Amino acid sequence: MKKQKLIVILGPTASGKSEMAIKLAKKFKGEIISADSRQIYKEMEIGTAKPKNTKKIAHYLIDKIKPDKEYNAALFKKAAIKIIKNIQKKEKMPFLVGGTGLYIRAVVDNIQFPEVPADNELRKKLEKKNIKSLFNIYEKLDPQGAKLIDKENKRRLVRAIEVCKITGKSFWQQRKTEKPIFEILQIGLRLPKGLLRNNIKKRIENMFRQGLEKEARVLSKKYGWIPPLNTIGYQEWKEFFENKINKNEVKELIISHTNKFARRQMTWFKKDKTIHWVKNQKRAEQLIRTFLKQNTPR
Repeated sequence: MKKQKLIVILGPTASGKSEMAIKLAKKFKGEIISADSRQIYKEMEIGTAKPKNTKKIAHYLIDKIKPDKEYNAALFKKAAIKIIKNIQKKEKMPFLVGGTGLYIRAVVDNIQFPEVPADNELRKKLEKKNIKSLFNIYEKLDPQGAKLIDKENKRRLVRAIEVCKITGKSFWQQRKTEKPIFEILQIGLRLPKGLLRNNIKKRIENMFRQGLEKEARVLSKKYGWIPPLNTIGYQEWKEFFENKINKNEVKELIISHTNKFARRQMTWFKKDKTIHWVKNQKRAEQLIRTFLKQNTPR
């Protein structure tokens, strides 16, 4: 018996991975599972840069839940694996595509997450703290985990602290990897730094033209500043709505934060030595053809 195959297309934000994945999925009879922690939410259209041409190629785990609903890597993993297996049953090729490193690792490394229910009271207290304070709290609770976690990700820090406090154990040590479910090819799209910065700037300018301000205003009025809105592209508008900064400052903040985020994504991905880095679609196609010819036993 052979493991079913899974192709992963990853890379930093604005690298062009979604566009490339759509072209590859067309070429190799594939369907796409989004591994993006924000595109899962309904109503968050412009600020999450959702792919537009999803009708030509089937996309999954986009526009599935409201922003005020709980979602995390464990829920993503469960849903993604089910969808991947259904795509494989149709004799099509599943493409897991995105930039949320933990979501991708959850599937690729078959991570088993601690099943700890949310403590809403604790979360409310933690949400009021800034990122630096949260990281300091987590570092004291789980020194080893603090070396590995994305210390700029507020939602992840809150969850890690929550698990540590409820269980009395290290959050990181409770996350275990098991035998991979699929035979996997990971392809990373890497652009020169200057080109990536230019892409980010162009994308954000386009978001402004599309009406990002209105989207952020509508969502913040409807839901308040809930965790999904305390992320890049939305959180920067808070001070603007409070008349503390101007619109140009909002744009510059979003560009700056997005560039820093892209660097953190690359830092995360570089830890995984199984990723094949490419600069263009042609090389990605060569890797996929070789991968599909291989017969790897269970």
